[in-house]
Amino acid sequence: MVAKEPRSEAALDETDRAVLAAVQSSARSTNREIAARAGVAESTAHVRLRGLERRGVVAGYEAVISQHELGQTLQALVGVTLRPGARQASIARFSEDTGRLPEVTQMFFVGGVDDFIVHVAVEDSSALRRFVVEHLSGHDSVASTRTSVIFEYTRNQVAASFH
Repeated sequence: MVAKEPRSEAALDETDRAVLAAVQSSARSTNREIAARAGVAESTAHVRLRGLERRGVVAGYEAVISQHELGQTLQALVGVTLRPGARQASIARFSEDTGRLPEVTQMFFVGGVDDFIVHVAVEDSSALRRFVVEHLSGHDSVASTRTSVIFEYTRNQVAASFH
């Protein structure tokens, strides 16, 4: 990863946005392919992409894993509310315990009714029930859970971690 420059106040221009769109469509694209999609010279695409990386706008590249191809054909979002009292310790412990479970694809610490939203991928409804009962409802700091099954999932872009 390239060292990050201090945040620039300059907004992204049209060329930066075109390069970003090209990279988002396929992060494995060659510089030549990015340049063609962005409608700029290869040297321009290279310089702009490196600049976006240094500024932290492009925070990294990742592989998207097909949960379905791994046999995890059911995905759900589980809202988790923690018990009151000793909140900081409960939050940290729940986050550590849950974040490392293989069924968890994403986890969000949120404000509002829930404390966490946990995105899970499992084999079937029995596995979902087992996961929620054993790992979420069964956690000593959890007061309640609400599970929503995902029927369809559209991903427009990948956001970097807040850390």
